[in-house]
Amino acid sequence: MTSPLQPKLLPATPAAEDPPMMIADLLRSGVRMAGDNPIVYRDLSRHSYREFEKRVHRLAHLLTSQGVQAGDVVAVLDWDSHRYLECFFAIPMIGAVLHTVNVRLAPEQILYTMDHAEDVFVLTHEDFLPLLEPLAEKLPRVKGYLLCQESGQEASTSLPLVGEYEQLLAQQPDSYDFQTFDENAVATLFYTTGTTGNPKGVFFTHRQLVLHTLAEANIFQTPGFQLLDRSKVYMPITPMFHVHAWGVPYTATLMGATQVYPGRYEPEMLVKLLVTEKVDISHCVPTLLNMVVSADAITSGKVDLSGWHVLIGGSALPQGLARKAWDLGIDTRSAYGMSETCPLLTAAVLPEDIAEADFETQLPWRCKTGLPVPFVDIQVVDESGQPLPHDGESVGEVRVRAPWLTQAYYKEEERSEELWRDGWLHTGDVATLDERGFLQIRDRIKDVIKTGGEWISSLELENLISQHAEVAEVAVVGIANDQWGERPAALVVARDPSRPPETADLLEHLQVFVDQGRINKWALPEKLLLVEEIPKTSVGKLNKKVIRQELA
Repeated sequence: MTSPLQPKLLPATPAAEDPPMMIADLLRSGVRMAGDNPIVYRDLSRHSYREFEKRVHRLAHLLTSQGVQAGDVVAVLDWDSHRYLECFFAIPMIGAVLHTVNVRLAPEQILYTMDHAEDVFVLTHEDFLPLLEPLAEKLPRVKGYLLCQESGQEASTSLPLVGEYEQLLAQQPDSYDFQTFDENAVATLFYTTGTTGNPKGVFFTHRQLVLHTLAEANIFQTPGFQLLDRSKVYMPITPMFHVHAWGVPYTATLMGATQVYPGRYEPEMLVKLLVTEKVDISHCVPTLLNMVVSADAITSGKVDLSGWHVLIGGSALPQGLARKAWDLGIDTRSAYGMSETCPLLTAAVLPEDIAEADFETQLPWRCKTGLPVPFVDIQVVDESGQPLPHDGESVGEVRVRAPWLTQAYYKEEERSEELWRDGWLHTGDVATLDERGFLQIRDRIKDVIKTGGEWISSLELENLISQHAEVAEVAVVGIANDQWGERPAALVVARDPSRPPETADLLEHLQVFVDQGRINKWALPEKLLLVEEIPKTSVGKLNKKVIRQELA
């Protein structure tokens, strides 16, 4: 869009430099900041930031020695590890593109993403050799596979391995002459799944990732949301293949924080690291936090997690879960974004008057979607695209602008045009904005329950049901109804399977909110089904598509 304004532009001094924003700068700044802080991997390795920087340089040498060039796409299949963090930097820093493969997808979907991305080189943990072996002949562009091995046993595989990660890394020089290049070069690529069609490729540039990191660092140090700085210990519990673990590894590196990587998510190892490494901050989806707060070792008091701060995203944070966590000394906050937005858009920064109040006053604010972070412009619009008032009641679709939003789906022109309409990225979420500028997601457009011409928020029902003392987890969806179009149905997992709550008790619990005016009487679920487990997506979100199919 051409601006009608004609601001003054002055010529730069001929010798002046205007350096590009590069991921390499995040690494250099972080090493300076970190001091003696370590990078930790499970109970297997621990090294300083200075050694981490050398390992990134060695990996760059290793990749280029195998023929990887600028513009090539390099796939990584690994658990959350120090190796993955090294790939976050080394691969983009040589001008190549990091493809973080979602290892929880079905094999045919993994094949689709690796073929569609045009991967030419693959780093893989030994656990994924059986997955890759039958796919290799269908990936003719891949020139070689680098093995990441921990078992100590000789790998038996048909893949054309070029060697083992640590062995080859040890043979490389400590210093690599990284070149600067256009900051708009693509740095990362991953695939997000939807309800229909093949996974969609989402990509980000060096400039976008640097700007996102700076905004995230700013919000993590904002009063009312202080979560991360050089003195803190950070451990992700969001897979690194999922939107760069929400970008926090880049931010933690920039800040020089101690970083702990748990590898494959095993409850015993997670708890061990939380305790022994004195982890201050993690982030995860609500279902994973629910698993932690429901674990016997936690509820029995054998393990003390007080002082642990957990950032919740991916799905709404139910107030019942936030209260259960608080009772165990765990501080939870919400943030909001999506794969296409890198992902951070908003964070539940407590207003000053709320931050000074007691927990019960803070609780609904902690669970709100939050304020837009710096450089993010958010609107809630009606069906004609007109912005709705900031009254906390007017519900519409969320559309956003920010300097780090993906500009298109990779090789998907039609889907890209649907994502970007009228110069705004359309999120597919419905929400309200209040007078303080707080965004509150009401639902995904496809998950809103339409009954008798009225809309019911599945997220609001989940939030209210979660506050019942005997409920561990809940999912609400709409099911077809001849009279009303749709009616809500709820799947409930009991905190104690031997003593599940009665349906009448759950309805009585919800009736209180009807009497208070929180929900209308027609929002009471048509069905309340007690189940042992609720279907999840590959990143741990409630899989409402599958839930609806099973109920149908």
